[in-house]
Amino acid sequence: MLKILLIGEYSNVHWTLAEGLRALGHDVTVVSDGDGWKDYRRDKDLRRRSLGLGGTIRYLCDLAHIWPSLRGYDVVQLINPVFLDLKAERIWPFYRFLRKHNGRVFLGAFGIDHYWVKVGMDCKTFRYSDFNFGSQLRDYPFMHTMIQDWLTGPKGVLNQRIAEDCDGIITGLYEYEMCYRPYFASKSRFIPFPINLSSVTPVATLQSPTPTTLHFFLGIQRSRSAYKGTDIMLSALQRLQNDFGSDRVAIVQAENVPFAQYQEMMNSSHVLLDQLYSYTPGMNALLAMAKGLVVVGGGEEEQYELLGEHDLRPIINVQPTEQDVYDQIANRLLSGTEDIHQLQLDSIEYIRRHHDHVRVARQYESFYQQC
Repeated sequence: MLKILLIGEYSNVHWTLAEGLRALGHDVTVVSDGDGWKDYRRDKDLRRRSLGLGGTIRYLCDLAHIWPSLRGYDVVQLINPVFLDLKAERIWPFYRFLRKHNGRVFLGAFGIDHYWVKVGMDCKTFRYSDFNFGSQLRDYPFMHTMIQDWLTGPKGVLNQRIAEDCDGIITGLYEYEMCYRPYFASKSRFIPFPINLSSVTPVATLQSPTPTTLHFFLGIQRSRSAYKGTDIMLSALQRLQNDFGSDRVAIVQAENVPFAQYQEMMNSSHVLLDQLYSYTPGMNALLAMAKGLVVVGGGEEEQYELLGEHDLRPIINVQPTEQDVYDQIANRLLSGTEDIHQLQLDSIEYIRRHHDHVRVARQYESFYQQC
């Protein structure tokens, strides 16, 4: 049995992983802020209540109370180099404490970080990404912030120091694997994101013929809409609704709602649109697939190859343009050329094969023990 500490949260990755590791008999503690307004479950709360001076003082007091207890673990895993809600310059001492008082330390490559920005901007590794279309860099405000913070700024410096120092790096998507492999091939490992199928209730449409009206679900973080491509996806949906009618196309939007409410809104839908600029489905799309929703988004062949999946192709893959989103949905889902019921069943089977949380936890267990 390993004593494992998971610090930080993105889209319920750590809590779901903890459930899988506990099923294997390990002692797991999750310390996080619940990923902000999403409010995911955790064992110890590290939520920062405000950004002002008073909020900083209170947050530092909370850290002073919790941090001394975070010692004696066999494994510590960080969700990201910036695993605390502090300026990057202040995080290194907290990392050094963890390094000194615990066993192995692992870094998660699960989101925005230095290597993701660096490789995304080379305009060579990916045909398209959050940063490029072919040889052209994209241009939107959030991108400039990421470049300033992660490429040359203090977050990037922290990322490089931790990546060099830690015992192992876990990459959660094809894109992150491609970013870390050139620099840390000897100590990085791709492991798919975990989904707890036992806690997921399939949508009701699995038991009935395809409805006349398809409900298309879109989760929106307005500050990151251009970055994630939800602005383009929403525009395509609105065109489809105008052309096919609201009796065929219903649009369900969730904007910055807690996870429980988000799931309820998802459960009333048939199709999820997510991650326009990705080669792969993220946690949001994987959860939807586990429920039996059809996902429109990232499903390039590279990610199937990395998983070793040769048969299932449940994702409606789209190129990052409004016209292709429109065409794929119109031609495959609204014109009757695709068996939606079969796509639903294939989506669930895809999750069972590659993302079952206990199966994923075994891969983590193996990597922890090998390092």
